Amino acid sequence: FQNFQNLEERNFVFLSKKIKPSSILETAPLFEDLKRELTRKKFLGPSFTESYCWPPIAQGCDVVAISHQGNNPFLYIPPILTLLQSSSCYKASRNRSGVSLILCPGWKKAQLVFELLKTYQRCSRQLHPMLLILGHNKEEAKSVKIQGCEVIVTTPYSLLRLFQCHMLFRRLRHVILDEVEVLFSDAPEQVFTILDCYKKAIIAEEWKYSQQIIAVGTRWNKHIAHLIKEFMDDPYVVITAMEEASIYGNVQQVVQPCMDSERTTVLLKILDFTHSNLQKVLIFTNSVNEAEMVHQTLKSNSIFALKMHEENALDLKCILEQWKNKCSSGTHVVLVLTDECMQSLEITDATCVIHFSFPSPRIFGHRLHSMSDNFCNVIKESSVDQEYTKAKSVILLTENNECDALGILHYLQHAEAEIPAELHDLTAKMLKDEEYKKLSRPLCAHLKTFGTCRNRTVCPDRHQVSLQIDVPQHIPDTMTQTPGHVMILPLHIVNATNYFGRIVDQQKDQYTILAEEMNGYFKESHNKISVKNVEKLALYGLCEKTTVHRVQVLDISPKEKENVFCGVKVKYIDEGRTCEVQSYQLLHLPAKFQCLPPQAVEFVVCRVKPIDNELEWNPKVTNSINNKIKGKLHRAKVVLTLGNTAWIDPMVRVTRLPDLKMSVNEYNVRSEILSTGLGTDNPEHITQLQKLCSHVNVSDRAENLEPFIKEDIASPENVPNPKEVSIQENPTENCVSSKITSGNYPCDSVAETKGTEDSTLQQHKCFYPEIKWFQNEETVTAKVKIACITEWKCELSKDRVVFSACSEEEFYLADMELHQYIRAEKSACMMKDKEAVIILTKEKKGEWPKLLKNKKLRVSLDFEHWKDFEDKSLFTVG
Repeated sequence: FQNFQNLEERNFVFLSKKIKPSSILETAPLFEDLKRELTRKKFLGPSFTESYCWPPIAQGCDVVAISHQGNNPFLYIPPILTLLQSSSCYKASRNRSGVSLILCPGWKKAQLVFELLKTYQRCSRQLHPMLLILGHNKEEAKSVKIQGCEVIVTTPYSLLRLFQCHMLFRRLRHVILDEVEVLFSDAPEQVFTILDCYKKAIIAEEWKYSQQIIAVGTRWNKHIAHLIKEFMDDPYVVITAMEEASIYGNVQQVVQPCMDSERTTVLLKILDFTHSNLQKVLIFTNSVNEAEMVHQTLKSNSIFALKMHEENALDLKCILEQWKNKCSSGTHVVLVLTDECMQSLEITDATCVIHFSFPSPRIFGHRLHSMSDNFCNVIKESSVDQEYTKAKSVILLTENNECDALGILHYLQHAEAEIPAELHDLTAKMLKDEEYKKLSRPLCAHLKTFGTCRNRTVCPDRHQVSLQIDVPQHIPDTMTQTPGHVMILPLHIVNATNYFGRIVDQQKDQYTILAEEMNGYFKESHNKISVKNVEKLALYGLCEKTTVHRVQVLDISPKEKENVFCGVKVKYIDEGRTCEVQSYQLLHLPAKFQCLPPQAVEFVVCRVKPIDNELEWNPKVTNSINNKIKGKLHRAKVVLTLGNTAWIDPMVRVTRLPDLKMSVNEYNVRSEILSTGLGTDNPEHITQLQKLCSHVNVSDRAENLEPFIKEDIASPENVPNPKEVSIQENPTENCVSSKITSGNYPCDSVAETKGTEDSTLQQHKCFYPEIKWFQNEETVTAKVKIACITEWKCELSKDRVVFSACSEEEFYLADMELHQYIRAEKSACMMKDKEAVIILTKEKKGEWPKLLKNKKLRVSLDFEHWKDFEDKSLFTVG
């Protein structure tokens, strides 16, 4: 069900009132100049939903539209522009200086709507649209001039900041809620405050001209019902997403978990009619054979049922007559059918739909449409007993539908339906499996930048630390010489808090030496040798003005591979940026210039995020920071490193005053972001990263992280220890809070974290578990002696086993570098008799003289299985 928004709209529509659709542009209710402009731009509409929305909007009526394409501004922009051109509306605007307001969920959508308005208002009189994005700077709001503006595009938060300085609501005539479900989800209080002010202004002014509220979106939201009842005047409700129409219509959604072999038994229980109201039930199956089987089962249990499938299509007329016959109260009509018959039958008056076969996302809405006559109308209160008149949808969920369970859960949560415990358990396991599948993906950008990811279930990237991927790369020597405090040179600004650049050693910077040598080498024209055959991932030189850069080829244009000159996508490995160049620009790079590892490091400034729950930084902030920091040295404190990313807090521009023989802090980047008014404090950022890295990696690779263990930073925030690389994000809450210090058998590291101002220093313990092992000719078996394991994870590779677990309030981790190679794909870890058993399949048969490359005190032979060996030779312990 999570893919509903990506589906092509079908010709199903739920309407609260009859609308004559305008399906072609020539007859659409738009003014002629706009039609010509749309035709010139090869506009393909109106779409199915637009054909129903445009007429009532152009007439000035209130409209609610829910569609899979409900995030498209063209649902309302053409008819609103037409309405604003009408003589009555124009006269009202001149006399009363009326304003149309478009509320968007964020600055990015507001920018899109504003650009569309500017584009299509060219064929009409000037409306002087204004894009209004205001931050916390009150002076900025006071300086806004809205005189002469007839259309304002903004966000709820920005409008309320403007309202503190301008009495705008007395002039509002049209209010449009774009992506209404997002507005009500992210800022319900702000939206209703605006609507209340709008309503009060209308009453106070006693306007003669009608007002209009339009709400468009992709999903129904419970707040929309309140919007309709309290603020709209007999609106047109247009819903072309049938699964959303069923939520609007208060359809009862029921999920019945059962075994596949028990479906018929469960079906008979569902059909045990107990009340006297008329019931018309559709039982959907996915094949002719299944339809025949279900029909025969009902017949043998004395339940009269009709059946319809592809092979009895000739009975269509007869079946429809029986279905449509007027029945008295207490009558039950049951029809067993396949999905292919729905369109032919055109049934819309069913009271119950039973999904005997699990519906695909494409077909689910079609099935629900069969009950559309019985959808409740939220606009008009009904006096009928809802208990027996409400439409009902029953899904039989079996073990064969596991892959669809997550989608069902999301839909039931959206519909605020009762969710069975079995479904919760199943989806929890699926979510864990889904995250495991993402281990090869990069770490989620939102997680890195803000500490959280709001769309984790649909985000394609990783949300847990990977032991293999996230070990810090290309650590410069300067980090070991001056732990934590570094000089950084930002060269590529991604956004306000995310940059790529280099860590600079002010005493002897290796890249500076390399750059001088490269520039000197390529000054000689005979050294500039163009590459004839460009290879993917190879390193080359690229000359820009007087500077030569090292670049790596990421991609070669497929259409141009055979051409002499082709387009090539390259990455500047010492700066982090990418761009498109022509192949003839690439120069042969001698091996001596390729020895220094790539110098580009990703930097993330901590503890600051965009205001108003925005997901991305406003370009105003990014441009301001770009102009201030790009190409300038800054002093920074590194508080965490994972892979090629370093989190820094603070980042300060330090200016040297040679005459006074001193340095001063010119600015703090975080403070500069906050001063724009478009950024706010994010105190949980480092805390969330700490949770992400809450377990210590005890492998030899952890030694590489020691340079990143920092003293307390200047700000009184929690600082994570960069040695703490975990193999999963948050196995249990207890594990996160468990203490990790050097015990009798430590994990070879001590981590100290400085909490907030009132917090005290905490020490954390990590234990190496006791492990007993034995072998035969083909396998090695290792038993991990930990009692009461609550969470565990085991990662197997060719030469290494990493096992971690939580027990009560203790965390255990064993990182074992094996003496010989194993076949990881044929090895496994399992829980047996409440202890972990790791079975390793040897790459080559034969005995191992020892298990580990390096001796560990807690690893020893299992002498209880000594008698199992035919070979009595001695083994090295551990």
